[in-house]
Amino acid sequence: MQHHPIARVARELRTPDGNACVLGYRMPAEWEPIGRVLVCHPHNLLTWPGCLDLACQEFHDMVQTLRRFVDVSSTQELGVTTDDSWIRDYGPIFVVTDDTSQPRLACHDFIFNCWGQKYEDYRQDDVVPQYVAAELEIPIWIHDVVLEGGAIDVNGNGTVMTTEQCLLNVNRNAHLSRQQIETILHQALGTTHVIWLAGGIAGDDTDGHVDDVARFIGPDVVVAVRAAVDHPDHEVLEMNWQVLEGACDQCGHDLNLLELPAPDPIFYEFPEMAGSGDPVAAGRKRLPASYANFLFAN
Repeated sequence: MQHHPIARVARELRTPDGNACVLGYRMPAEWEPIGRVLVCHPHNLLTWPGCLDLACQEFHDMVQTLRRFVDVSSTQELGVTTDDSWIRDYGPIFVVTDDTSQPRLACHDFIFNCWGQKYEDYRQDDVVPQYVAAELEIPIWIHDVVLEGGAIDVNGNGTVMTTEQCLLNVNRNAHLSRQQIETILHQALGTTHVIWLAGGIAGDDTDGHVDDVARFIGPDVVVAVRAAVDHPDHEVLEMNWQVLEGACDQCGHDLNLLELPAPDPIFYEFPEMAGSGDPVAAGRKRLPASYANFLFAN
């Protein structure tokens, strides 16, 4: 699977194997100072069946709150066309460097295949990072590897956390081994250590994104979701917790763990959408609810 540079890319970087860390680039932790948050407003009727207006209002309220603390730009304002609104997954993965001979900010463009090609329309989303790089006039690495932003979380000091369910899934990069995936992560993100959790919560069609189950909130502090024994996510969340109890950071130091509660299961009655081509059939479906899917904004 490949995608190719668009004509508007400002400057594509071509270090060996897309290796950003040779130029001193690293993915910063989310709690580090942020200059701008990039968002995409809800607009896809298939994603928000019967509730698009409500979703837009909630989104507007969130953006207004964000603007109290950080500048916010939308894909719509940048003139970037998208298929859907999940920009943490398909948008640029930004990296920074302290090397003054290089631009301070750059980004990565990995393939977005709509979480294992679960949905049909994603070609515009797949090249969004290239348009954003052109608009911001920053360098970009373009990779022939599938990776979504919600599948990874970093502590900014050398550790990246992800799940086996997602990154080792055959619908992402079946041709790559675990070691090859780790190497790609390290070269792109400037990390040296990977924490592999088991998987994600029920109802999540991302195949176990880590941003639904565990997040760094400090260099050695992780918040992770735990659930009661009778909760449908109890087993996988306990597996993740056990991994974290035995895990360490890039220096071999133990992690400090904090528990997040798991919301009670939330369901939505999806309406019949004849001829939509959408794989979600009508009926009552479990939604992926989690308090771990947050955003730090200064």
